Amino acid sequence: MPVRIYHNPRCNTSRKTLALLRDNGVEPEIIEYLKTPYTAAQLKTLLGQMKMPAKALIRKKEAAEAGIDPARLSEDQLIGAMVKHPIIVERPIVVSGNKAALGRPPEKVLEVL
Repeated sequence: MPVRIYHNPRCNTSRKTLALLRDNGVEPEIIEYLKTPYTAAQLKTLLGQMKMPAKALIRKKEAAEAGIDPARLSEDQLIGAMVKHPIIVERPIVVSGNKAALGRPPEKVLEVL
């Protein structure tokens, strides 16, 4: 089953998660989401697969720097902000089949393999 990682190579946790996948014999499709931003549909699917609301996937510091207050936005508005400012999305996200996991900590992604 193909595995995909939404990856930021500048992020230590993202790099550790990629290394963990490879150490477990998985060579994932790598999507650098800052170069190829998410669509709203992709984010809605990922959030559904991870069973979490958009605000749980927001990086607070980056959101504040972008002038985004998650507490004041609806779910759809937050997803729109994530599409416009992909840097505010927590990373990495690993997808295998119809399951997805946030790699925080990296070992969490092993649950979807």
